Amino acid sequence: MVDFDLKKANKMLSIFGLTKIPLIFFCRPKILRIDDQSIVVKIPLKRRTRNHLKSMYFGALAVGADVTGGFQAFYASYVLKKNVGLSFKNFKCDFHRLAKGDVHFTCEDTQEVLKMVQETIETGERVERTVNIKATCPDIDPEEIVATMALTISMRYKKKGG
Repeated sequence: MVDFDLKKANKMLSIFGLTKIPLIFFCRPKILRIDDQSIVVKIPLKRRTRNHLKSMYFGALAVGADVTGGFQAFYASYVLKKNVGLSFKNFKCDFHRLAKGDVHFTCEDTQEVLKMVQETIETGERVERTVNIKATCPDIDPEEIVATMALTISMRYKKKGG
C-alpha cells in the first residue's frame, strides 16, 4: 500500500480545480479515502450544488463521478511514478433516487486502473476501460445507492520529450 496523504491530495485537487477546471473547484469535492483498493469522494449538498428540488444537481453528480474516476487514475500514475494522459471517452449514469444530502462517490476499480496504467506504459498504446462508480447519501441511508455511473477512461503514457 502506498502512503498517499489525504491533506496533500485534497490540496492538489483544489489547485487543479482552481487552475484547470473551475467547475470542480466550484463544487468543492473532498477526497475522503484513497488506497490500493478504492477511492471515496464527497461533494456537499449546498446552495451551489443543489437544484430546484433541493437535491443534488445532476451536473454536480457528474463532477463527483469525474473527480472519482480521474483522481483514481492520477493515484495509479503517482504509485507507478509515470506521467499518463487521461481523458474520458464515455459517461453513463443511472439515477435511482434524489440525492437529498451530501453525496459520497465510491469506485472500487483501483486495481483495474493500475493495470491500465501499466499496460499503456508497456505498450505505448492508448488503453480504454470502464470504471464503475456508485453514489450514496450516507447521512440519509448509507446502504441506498442514489446513482450509478460508468465512465470509460482513455489513457496514454506520455514519454518524456515525446
